[in-house]
Amino acid sequence: MAGVIRDAIHAFKYGNYRGLAPQLANLLVERLKSSQIPATLLIPVPMHRSRLRRRGYNQALLLARKVSEATGIPMADDVLIRTVNSPPQVAMTTGEARYLNAKASFTAVKDVHGEALLLIDDVVTTGSTMAACAQVAGERGAASVWGLALAREGRRNFRD
Repeated sequence: MAGVIRDAIHAFKYGNYRGLAPQLANLLVERLKSSQIPATLLIPVPMHRSRLRRRGYNQALLLARKVSEATGIPMADDVLIRTVNSPPQVAMTTGEARYLNAKASFTAVKDVHGEALLLIDDVVTTGSTMAACAQVAGERGAASVWGLALAREGRRNFRD
């Protein structure tokens, strides 16, 4: 991830530039429209409540709302919760550390039987966060779980 998109995501995520949500979400909408993802429910990747209080907003939730508005696909921010206030994934230096950091951080608090979930996040690096969310959603009955993010960092998952 480099250049303008990196700067925009960084400003959106860390600089409180919430007004970038519609433009960034449009990138996700365009990708979704050109894909064959059978999404029936959008799920923003949750943020731990203490980090949410510090930042003031969950950037994945802002993106998911805008994608929902543009596509008509319902969005639910009450299916998954982050139960562990683990260090930010950006602080992890290896794929294995990211995987272990994310593995036990999430729980699904609602059943999603038969739903084709689409997880929405801003950046995917190793896929550990998406994988952890998908695992707990699958345990609550999701028919399928897909992931969509604005950007992918260059690191690969240690399991790849």
